[in-house]
Amino acid sequence: MTDDFSQFPFSLELTATGHLIDSGIMSAIMDAIIKNEGVYRIHEFVVGHTHEETSRTRFEVFARTEEQLTRIAQALHGFGCARVIEEDVVLRPAERDWVVPDDFYSTTNHLTEVRLEGKWVPARDQRMDTVIVCRKEADGWQAWCRKLRDVRQGDLIACGFRGIRIHPEFKGRDPEEFAFMNSEVSSERRVRIAVRQIARLIHERRREGKRIGVTAGPVVVHTGGAEFLGRLIRDGYIDFLLSGNALAVHDIETCLYGTSLGIDVHTGEPVENGHRNHLRAINTIYRHGSIKGAVEAGVLTSGIFYECVKRNIPFVLSGSIRDDGPLPEVITDQIEAQKAYFAQLRDCGLMMILSTMLHGIGVGNMLPGYVKTICVDINPAVVTKLADRGSHQTVGIVTDVGSFLHALALELESQT
Repeated sequence: MTDDFSQFPFSLELTATGHLIDSGIMSAIMDAIIKNEGVYRIHEFVVGHTHEETSRTRFEVFARTEEQLTRIAQALHGFGCARVIEEDVVLRPAERDWVVPDDFYSTTNHLTEVRLEGKWVPARDQRMDTVIVCRKEADGWQAWCRKLRDVRQGDLIACGFRGIRIHPEFKGRDPEEFAFMNSEVSSERRVRIAVRQIARLIHERRREGKRIGVTAGPVVVHTGGAEFLGRLIRDGYIDFLLSGNALAVHDIETCLYGTSLGIDVHTGEPVENGHRNHLRAINTIYRHGSIKGAVEAGVLTSGIFYECVKRNIPFVLSGSIRDDGPLPEVITDQIEAQKAYFAQLRDCGLMMILSTMLHGIGVGNMLPGYVKTICVDINPAVVTKLADRGSHQTVGIVTDVGSFLHALALELESQT
């Protein structure tokens, strides 16, 4: 970098902490400064020497104009850079319901804190694409991540970037944890490695008392994975299930008639008049009032949702415009469905997204960045889309979801 800073009269001193080298964060910081036509001077860089030890840096950025400096500071904020001189957050009131100040702070999925009267306060209900609402209560200041629709007139909204810091999830140095992600997951051998490590992670989360969730699409049924997902639920590895109408309808169709979209699940051959079976399945459930009613009547005796009912595992089904029926449990109001999804995601320690782009991206956007997310899909574009939306905690496995669930059920049994 140049030693002549006379052309850059505006400056700001920042710090950053974490596995800065392993994660490429330090390089990204410098690239962001240069991209925004600024320059920098590193005052301190201390490298961590063990797996647990993080690195830290203190540096100064210089810009030609104040606007340019603000732009650089905003770019670096996403990498967890914070001002050396700490200041309180700027709060402005919402002018009316659903309407916030133009300079509102938009959250990421990383753990976020706001500085209120000299104290750093963590924002509750961390998720991306929300605003931060702050309120002083009897025991001090509190902060929440809130969707625009939940903002009420007069709520104090965090604005700008001052007094707000995030803690990005850094790539660790442990060569064992998800080592298969060092290269593209394509070979059978690498999938087996992935399954073994995921099974180990599931056992770890259970020992920690963390909730394990599944977001699944109807492909789970079409590929023969329903039997094994049902086994995971029956054996106590799954704490909640998120999906749409289609998974439930085809799971129930398979259990009642042995078909999935009218195709015999054992022979792969079309069944005469089989196209009626998914409607017959919906009709049967309505006859008994609900999925639970059909289970209690002894009509539904196997499958994913049978296991959920028998083990009292909560499930949320979100509707869409293409749904037949839909089933009684399906929430057709999308705002209410989103709220119901998010309620289940609280305290989630591990999420498996199984062959569903629509619901997978929705769930990925609701999860904090520190929740490990496993995305299994035969289409690599699904994993890419999750990453593009900021769900960097997602680990992708490109394989057939039915084969994956079969292998995972066997591996969990083996490790137990």
